[in-house]
This record gives sequence, structure tokens and C-alpha cells, in this order.
Amino acid sequence: MQKQRKVLVTGACGQLGSEIRRMTAGSGDFVFTDYLPAEGILPLDICDAEAVAACIADNSVGTIINCAAWTNVEKAEDEPEACRRINCDGVAILADAALQAGAALIQISTDFVFDGSKGSPYLETDSPAPLSVYGRSKAESEFIFRSSGVSGIIIRTAWLYSPYGRNFLKTMLHLGSTRETITVVNDQAGSPTYSEDLADVVLRLIPLAGKKKGEIYNYSNEGVCTWYEFSCEIMRQAGLDCKVIPVTSSEYPQKAVRPCYSYLDKSKIAAELGLDVPQWQVSLQKCLERII
Repeated sequence: MQKQRKVLVTGACGQLGSEIRRMTAGSGDFVFTDYLPAEGILPLDICDAEAVAACIADNSVGTIINCAAWTNVEKAEDEPEACRRINCDGVAILADAALQAGAALIQISTDFVFDGSKGSPYLETDSPAPLSVYGRSKAESEFIFRSSGVSGIIIRTAWLYSPYGRNFLKTMLHLGSTRETITVVNDQAGSPTYSEDLADVVLRLIPLAGKKKGEIYNYSNEGVCTWYEFSCEIMRQAGLDCKVIPVTSSEYPQKAVRPCYSYLDKSKIAAELGLDVPQWQVSLQKCLERII
């Protein structure tokens, strides 16, 4: 009888990796790794080709979910090579190792591969036009993945938040409870994504990954909002009295240029998986129930 091949999750201490760990607790089918070791998590540097190959072989891995990534958009502008090493070189190593082992790869990408100028929902077939170092590294990682010949899936997502680590939601909750007013940009629109919803989709895609060759899917929660509107809804649902003041991006200068409209069309993945994609306000409430 053939031994069941396992699922390797890299970046297991991040937002998505932590959610997948929670949702698969007790299952012996998953192996969790991160750059730094932690309880129940193996140490693995995805940029170390020998270590990656050994990890796949030692654990009889059949599918890799790559949640490891450089996600500090601002810091990437100052450290482009470090960002590219993780987001591009790491993906190349994972793809090659998966190909050699006959494993599939699920890669997480981002709405930042687009420049936001389209003015309508982005489809999987739209050509990337990134504006930032981070966006360029993720667009290049998609190209590396699709050129490698490895079986697997790319999932583009956006505005991820969760009860874990640092993210926009947790920042707003902290500021909302410590300040009377805050300013938030109101000219960048997209869709927030609750990590639990994304993790559920990723887990559903595991059986399909080996049947695909660099297939791209979009996934975020449903509905469009600006960061300002997202902030206002956070304050309302959390019962915080902090006043949110809208500003333009030019009034809140940052090193990395963000897309002004990066709403992702989810019709492809919804049809293939039979999904009823939750509205972002509904998913926000579910996440807040876990935090507050």
C-alpha cells in the first residue's frame, strides 16, 4: 500500500500559515515549517536548496503550500535584494524541488502585481504591471513558477488580516482604543481578506494542485471598499469611538506606490469550487469575534 504523501506548509508562523495550522490541528497529514523554529514547527529556509530537498524527501511531501514571503511593502523599497531573495529565489528553489520530487506547489500572490489603472475588477488573465519593489517581486515569482514546469496553483489575494501577527485590522484596533482621531487614505480601493476564508480555499485546492500547471486564481472577500471605509467599519463593529478622517495618498506619503484600485474578480474560483464568497463586512465580524 502506497504511503500517504504529506502537505508541507512553509511560513507557518505567518498569518495564513497560522490559520492553516489552526484549521488542520490534529491532522497528521501536514508538516509545518518556518525560517525560525517554534513548537511544532520545523526550521526551514526556503532559500536553502539542499534543506528544501531534504525536507521534502524526509517527510514524503506531495504538496507544498508556500506561505513564506517578504510582505513588508515599505521596507522592500530599501532592501530590494532581500525581498527578491525570499519572494523570487525562494519560489524558484521550491518549484525546482517540487518538480524533482513529483510534488505540486501552491503559491500565494497578491493584488500588488497590478497598477490599479484598469478601473474594473482584475481577472486572472490580466497582465501584471506592478508599481513597487514588493509588487515586482511577486509578479516575477509568478513568472518563475509558471516557467518552471511544476504542477500547481497560484492564488492572488489582497488586504489579508487575521488574529495573528501584525496587520491592518489589529493596527486599527490598537489605534482606535488609544486615540480620539486617526487619518486613513480614501483613494485606494480593494477587498479585505479574512485569513480563515483564504485558508479554507487553499485547503480545498490541495486535491486540484497536482492536476494544474501554474493555474492562477483570484481570491479575496466580496465587495469593494477603501482603506478609510474599512477603518470606519472596524471602528463601528468593534464599538470604538475613534473618529476616522479620510485623506489622500499624497497627504500620507509612503515609499512604495500602491495600486489605487485592485479589486479581484473571484468568479473563476467561485465557479470551480462552488464557493459562496463572503462579503468582507461579514468576515470582519467573524474575525473580531475571535479577537475581542
